[in-house]
Amino acid sequence: MTSIPESTLAEYKQLVAELNQHNHRYYVLDDPSVPDSEYDRQMRVLQEIERVYADVVAEDSPTQRVGGIALQSFSQIKHALPMLSLDNAFSDSELQDFERKVKDRLNQTSQIDYVCEPKLDGAAVSVLYRDGMLVYGATRGDGSIGEDITANVRTIKSVPLKLQGDNIPEILEVRGEIYLPKAGFEALNEAARAAGEKTFVNPRNAAAGSLRQLDSKVTASRPLEMCAYSVGQYQSKITPSTHQGMLEALVGWGFKLNEHMETVTGIEACADYYNRLAQRRNKLPYDIDGIVYKVNQLALQERLGFVAKAPRWAIARKFPAQEEMTQLLGVEFQVGRTGAITPVARLQPVFVGGVTVSNATLHNRDEIERLDVRVGDAVIIRRAGDVIPQIAKVVLEKRPPNAEPILFPERCPVCHSSVQRNEGEAVARCSGGLFCGAQIKEAIKHFASRKAMDIDGLGDKLVELMVDETIIFSVADLYELDEQGLVGLERMAEKSAANLVAAISVSKQTTLAKFLYALGIREVGEATAQTLANNFGAIELIAQASVEELLEIDDIGPVVARHIVNFFRNPDNLSIIEALRNAGVQWADIDLSSQDSQPLKGQTWVLTGGMQIMSRAEAKDALQALGAKVASSVSAKTNQVVAGPGAGSKLAKAKNLGISVMDEAQFMDFLSAQ
Repeated sequence: MTSIPESTLAEYKQLVAELNQHNHRYYVLDDPSVPDSEYDRQMRVLQEIERVYADVVAEDSPTQRVGGIALQSFSQIKHALPMLSLDNAFSDSELQDFERKVKDRLNQTSQIDYVCEPKLDGAAVSVLYRDGMLVYGATRGDGSIGEDITANVRTIKSVPLKLQGDNIPEILEVRGEIYLPKAGFEALNEAARAAGEKTFVNPRNAAAGSLRQLDSKVTASRPLEMCAYSVGQYQSKITPSTHQGMLEALVGWGFKLNEHMETVTGIEACADYYNRLAQRRNKLPYDIDGIVYKVNQLALQERLGFVAKAPRWAIARKFPAQEEMTQLLGVEFQVGRTGAITPVARLQPVFVGGVTVSNATLHNRDEIERLDVRVGDAVIIRRAGDVIPQIAKVVLEKRPPNAEPILFPERCPVCHSSVQRNEGEAVARCSGGLFCGAQIKEAIKHFASRKAMDIDGLGDKLVELMVDETIIFSVADLYELDEQGLVGLERMAEKSAANLVAAISVSKQTTLAKFLYALGIREVGEATAQTLANNFGAIELIAQASVEELLEIDDIGPVVARHIVNFFRNPDNLSIIEALRNAGVQWADIDLSSQDSQPLKGQTWVLTGGMQIMSRAEAKDALQALGAKVASSVSAKTNQVVAGPGAGSKLAKAKNLGISVMDEAQFMDFLSAQ
């Protein structure tokens, strides 16, 4: 291996720094400082040095953006802090309602500053840096777990391989949107047409597809860009006090922001910003589908906190959906997992908002009556929020003389059981329960899902196939399966069958809360299932509980209480539960008398940062088993914080409040001592 002379090494380091600065000015600032010929000359010199001295290649060398060896598949990355979705507003009044709630929660009457950001129509990503160097890039995924797209992210020239500037954080997770500008999209499709290949429908799909290429060279060939819009994990001696300040810090570290971002005061200014940008929307060189408003002060964001899947301090204001006219050809009635009967409109296909739409939801009987829609009508199709197709109105003047009224079925279209509609509910439901073919499939899928019984290998298609082939008729039948009965099914070889039977056997050991959730009782999610388990301890007691007894429990209202009682009053449901227990499905009942002696009863704990020894979910389960309440935010009432790698604002707040903090190793020692 040839040793590189010090003078050549110095020249190499200078070339890397200069070329990265040229890239930053060209792709981020849109202000190139040298002509292309000079850039190309410097790049050739750099490449020649790397060819001769291959062991000197720096991680942040611009040559490392061209893409490497193709992957076989994507691995997964668990987000230390979930990438949450946003609530939507579709009108000024809904925006005003958002601010009213914000002020109420803050007990504040003065004006609030908001950062207004165009909502770019691309793919949300997370990029993590340690000590200034890019560690990984990940898709949003389901918000908790994304795909590792590091090799592809490295090819995008507006993503720094190494942070620049001063006060670089020890840990920095930048979240942003990767998108394809309109010009790049048109060029990509033109090349595809010339090659006789399939074209992309819209820039959003093209961006998402480009990021999920197993061969990063393909990604590198496409003109993707990234705009940063927030920070996830953050560990630094200096923390800006505002969202705008954090964005400005990102610019200093080498990131690109959208040029139309503004900070305004008051919700009226937000509405004005929306109107101004709506007028420019079609002239922008990239697609946007709305505006995101965020409370600027980070301290206020912390106080406002989050609901289950969205922050309380931000909201997206969607642009009016694009509309087209087409014809209603017919209506089909679908049956969901809970028996809900949903009318689905079959349409003459029409191109709306970048996609071809041939189906649209009609929601329920009330919506059909409200629209006065009939088969054969000319209808206006709108993609609500540019996502969900729906019939906005009927063009009555175009109604044909033979238009037919839509008759809502009195019998389930799948099992022919009677259709019922409870007082106060718009949705009509099949009364067939777990014996309705449509509900059986969805009930089994839910029962086997990761958060329920977690039966690995039992995917949706396999469930549908086994039901269609009459191999299983209910969730209890899963535990009667054997390898011989499975082998021969489509894509089911001996090893796959053995693995599935083993996974089903493993699932027999569960918890009362997971079992309750797996049953698919209406409105009973994970949290409610855990509450029921903690308060009753045994499924027999839950099955015997009255509505009045259930209402005595915090977080259970009258609607949920009625659903629980109705479920356990159904003899078919009870017979399936008995069959499951007879098949060996079991859990440890909770000794309610011992809860008073639980070591952490009455305490509030907070988990923050990454977990390496156990997952966050496992840590939460362990704490709850000891009686602790696990909260999502730090407050003066917090008793203990467990801070894993990448802990940021929550850790800082805990220290400011003088709250005890332990790392993951100390936490594991603590659990072992219990």
